Amino acid sequence: MVHIYQKAASAVLILGAIASAARVVVNWDVGYVQVDRDGHSPRRAVGVNGALPIPPVIATKGDTLVINVHNSLDVTTSIHAHGLFQNGTSFMDGPAMATQCGIPPGHNFTYEYEADHAGTFWLHGHDHHQNSDGLRTPLVVRERMDPYHYEAEYVLSLEDWYQFEFATRLKNSLDPTQVFPPPPNYPYALFNGYPAAPKFQFKPGKTYRFRILNMSTTEWFQFNLPGHQMRVIEADGEYSQPSAVDGLDMGPGQRYSVLVTAHPTDSHNYYYNTTLYAIFDPKLEGRNPRYYQGLIEYREGAPIMPTTEPANFKWVNDVELCSLDGNPPLPVDRQIDLTVGLSLFTTGQTFNIINNITYAQPLIPSLYSTLSLDAPLYTNEAVYGPQTHALVLKHLESIELLIKNPSVLLHPMHLHGHAFQIIELGSLVNQSEPVLRYSEKCNAPMKRDTFVIPVDHYAKLRFRADNPGVWLLHCHMDVHFGMGMALTFFEAPDVLRQHQKVPDSMLELCHVQGIRTKGNGAGNAGVDLTGLPPPPTLKA
Repeated sequence: MVHIYQKAASAVLILGAIASAARVVVNWDVGYVQVDRDGHSPRRAVGVNGALPIPPVIATKGDTLVINVHNSLDVTTSIHAHGLFQNGTSFMDGPAMATQCGIPPGHNFTYEYEADHAGTFWLHGHDHHQNSDGLRTPLVVRERMDPYHYEAEYVLSLEDWYQFEFATRLKNSLDPTQVFPPPPNYPYALFNGYPAAPKFQFKPGKTYRFRILNMSTTEWFQFNLPGHQMRVIEADGEYSQPSAVDGLDMGPGQRYSVLVTAHPTDSHNYYYNTTLYAIFDPKLEGRNPRYYQGLIEYREGAPIMPTTEPANFKWVNDVELCSLDGNPPLPVDRQIDLTVGLSLFTTGQTFNIINNITYAQPLIPSLYSTLSLDAPLYTNEAVYGPQTHALVLKHLESIELLIKNPSVLLHPMHLHGHAFQIIELGSLVNQSEPVLRYSEKCNAPMKRDTFVIPVDHYAKLRFRADNPGVWLLHCHMDVHFGMGMALTFFEAPDVLRQHQKVPDSMLELCHVQGIRTKGNGAGNAGVDLTGLPPPPTLKA
């Protein structure tokens, strides 16, 4: 099997035959780079080894990933493997002040964990929202025995690229002296880190796997391949039964794999289409949406086959997908009701909220609190701090999240440490709109780790608390996350304490910054939260 990362207009072979379990080692010097990635906006960004884009990381299930990080920034940094469950290694998950202290400037740290889950993932910064400034790249973990047959695969990462650094955009959103929301910024699309849609080469009769990732900060991507049928076989590292679609519509953080079989002859070439758009910003010709075309080349110089959109164009629908594992819906031991949105506070600022709480980092990593507090204190949600938004889960209980979105913006909600079953999607306001439920024909709800909650809709998502750790649930629109749309699951803390120990090298990251590694969310004993800033107050 051939594995190809499409770079600019040429294909580069990156891995061939699958070998036995190996150590996949990458060395990342994370630092500032001056770039003009889109050809329109020279700016400072966050790169690796003095460059952007960052090469993709390719591994095979069972391999050990080793990411040696040196921080050449002037602020802390951390790396998250988006979609890997980190079962047994929750301390390696990456989100700063949830599972670790950020890596200080001038310091080194090595992430090391098993790639125990095959699929399409990505590595990205999880401190100071450096993901938005370029610290992101695909992570592909291949199966040793793939359930689907294909001759070759392409990886296509899609990014939105803004004129301004993320810190500036977040500051504008939180500045009470400025109009809210701030004027829209219209980003450009990047394809595998470059501004031009790449060329994909097809050979007649061959079947190709496309791994398509939306690694964007804020915006959505649509992808379709006229004249060809796409069969969805994976979403966010979870295999589906094959589902024929005409197009993909992807929120930030979401990934799909599709199979495409080439035509039997090379008489024509074709175009594929990609659209970058934001329904929450005003439409502006040439800027929102932005349209891009790339070439599917069967033969150099062959004429382009004219195509028309099917009369009944079918976009992928996650609720209709069936999981290949055949697992039925989980029973519900506990339902957790969550309402997402944004509200004005007495500070004059608008924050994003979940159940009227806007997230803020505690003073010590939440995981370290769980591991250091005495029983039964570690089951007391209040000790983790009022803005950590702690929810304690019992070991192996089946959780149903009922997420309601009555706001004017849609939200791609990402759960660390798990993939959830997609049970139901319905309207909060339109009683005549049909409720979408998982297919009872297959009785195997699709799973994924990032699901979009549309405006004025709710979703029911289920997972089993079988992965002890501290896991964030947050909106993967980085501005919304930065404005507080997040909470923290403290899963099976009693079991976690018995089986996981934070490496000394991780604790040292805190010590050199004067950050405590024991105590509650304020780093104190018991229920004394002195030192934590008071949470903001909702404006009546």
